[in-house]
Amino acid sequence: MLVLSRKKDESIVIGNNIEVMVVGVEGDHVKLGIKAPKDVSIYRREIYDQIQAANIEAASASPEVLENVSLEIGKQKKKKK
Repeated sequence: MLVLSRKKDESIVIGNNIEVMVVGVEGDHVKLGIKAPKDVSIYRREIYDQIQAANIEAASASPEVLENVSLEIGKQKKKKK
C-alpha cells in the first residue's frame, strides 16, 4: 500500500484520468473529491463489500430460484408491452 500525506486542496492522480483531492479536514474526518470518467464506478468500501456479498449470494442461488427469477422477469416484460 502506498501511503501519502496531502494537505487541503492537494491531490493525487491515479492512472491518466482519476484525480483524488483533499477537499477538507474536520477533526477525524477527511473529505475527498474524486474526478473520474463517468464509466468508472466509485463506492465507499462498506457499500462495495455489500455489493460483492450480494453478487456471491446470487451466483450461488439454486437453479430453482434462478428459474423463478427468469419467469418473473418474463412476466414483467409482458406487462410492459
